[in-house]
Amino acid sequence: MVKYIFVTGGVMSGIGKGVTVASIGKIMQSRGMKVTAVKIDPYINVDAGTMNPYIHGEVFVTEDGGETDMDLGTYERFLDVNMSREHNITTGQIYLSVIGKERRGDFLGKCAQIIPHITDEIKDRIRSISLKDDVDCAIVEIGGTVGDIESLPFLEAARQMGLEEGKLNVAYIHVTLVPVIDVVGEQKTKPTQHSVQELRRIGIIPDIIVARSKKPLRDEAKKKIALFCNVEERAVFTSPDIRSIYELPLILDGQGLGDYLSERLRLKSPNPRWDEWKNMLEGYISPKHKVKIAVCGKYAELADSYVSINEALRHAGAANRTLVEIGWIETEQFEENITTLSCLDNYDGILIPGGFGARGTEGKIMAISYARERNIPFLGICFGFQMAIVEFARHVGFEGANSTEVDPETIHPVVDLMPEQKSIDQKGATMRLGSYPIILTPGTLAHRLYGTDIIYERHRHRYEANPEYVGRLETAGLVFSGKSVDGSRVEVIELKDRRFHLATQFHGEFKSRPNRPAPIYRGFVEAAIERAMGRTGSNI
Repeated sequence: MVKYIFVTGGVMSGIGKGVTVASIGKIMQSRGMKVTAVKIDPYINVDAGTMNPYIHGEVFVTEDGGETDMDLGTYERFLDVNMSREHNITTGQIYLSVIGKERRGDFLGKCAQIIPHITDEIKDRIRSISLKDDVDCAIVEIGGTVGDIESLPFLEAARQMGLEEGKLNVAYIHVTLVPVIDVVGEQKTKPTQHSVQELRRIGIIPDIIVARSKKPLRDEAKKKIALFCNVEERAVFTSPDIRSIYELPLILDGQGLGDYLSERLRLKSPNPRWDEWKNMLEGYISPKHKVKIAVCGKYAELADSYVSINEALRHAGAANRTLVEIGWIETEQFEENITTLSCLDNYDGILIPGGFGARGTEGKIMAISYARERNIPFLGICFGFQMAIVEFARHVGFEGANSTEVDPETIHPVVDLMPEQKSIDQKGATMRLGSYPIILTPGTLAHRLYGTDIIYERHRHRYEANPEYVGRLETAGLVFSGKSVDGSRVEVIELKDRRFHLATQFHGEFKSRPNRPAPIYRGFVEAAIERAMGRTGSNI
């Protein structure tokens, strides 16, 4: 029997429920179990693809081209397991499916209702994923906060699965916030009590409570939560502030969560194997050096907009026992005042991430020029790759060069809409998405970083390097070091005479792991370390 663990959230969103889910999965993995994770998002969108990163954080792309919630990226990084689009369930998907069945007459004249038709669809999808992945344990995160009207059908489905699968096969974990009032310094448990009361009113009695708090729960607070939420005191755990998110599995397991959960679900609980994870953590919690990386984008006010990039940089830093300090810079400031570009001298590397639209574009191009002229390590991702082509084209004489996304009337469209995109009139799930093979040119930086002739990386774009300009830009000195298998699409560019000046159409950050950094990020950070050594000396 598959063991199902449902994780709900209370009090407020953004308290790290996704990291908690991933940590629980890692704890079960450490005991030899095969684990998968599912994220339920109660919004009506079919997927995350059409949402602004300011609203929902980054859009994480899976191997099969799913545009999903960023929590799937967290699951992949912790569990080192590739997720698929099926692992992100939304209200939009559920209702589309049920309405489609109703239109076909599948319900034999019955009135289509929330119960049983919507809840059955939810349960079927959860079970289907578990069976397809052939796992011992499926952890299901229900997004949002208990009490939200949107999540009620999913909570009801979770309640029903507890009855249908049996008490020994389903556990409920509730993640809440325990705030501290600065004036008195007391850990306040009342929000957790009210949240659990709401969950119990819906019909779910939590087995475990994970309290998010700045510091470990005091005994008094722990006793209160246990008493008023009707759980054992040893079933109350703390998720405190930590140096690295990758510490959390060890912290929760050290409090006894793995043993308690194994007991609750009647699982064999061999001694957990943490040696490899602990060795990996050394690079995160005991760095010897420090570098500063400027991420120059247009969603810089919300760090979650670039969470995979941030983590990939940290992975690369940890592999080199280096703390990567990230500075988020809105590139519009460069357009408003060119003298502000000098702030980039304080950084050891400049990264231009993905994005859409014209806002801040000229500022990004200015930052790329600054990196090239001063030999500051530069990495461009997706839109950053496209703007690097534009910057180089202008530099070698293609005056007014641009992407047709930014300037449809440009006289030198060095970046243009892909031909197959020109007939598309819908936005959702219509980009070039997912993993594609890439051929790397021997003798290039990209080839040295990967150490192989062919790689597979994930994509999310509509525009590409215009093949009509490739030959002319190549003659001018731009190296096209990675192309699609048929040679028709450019995937990687670089400059030979710079310390590190490389850009990719693909998103290498989506496949980066805490113990296995993405090669382009590792090379970029290593170049930044070299610059830091010469600039200030990078010892902490």
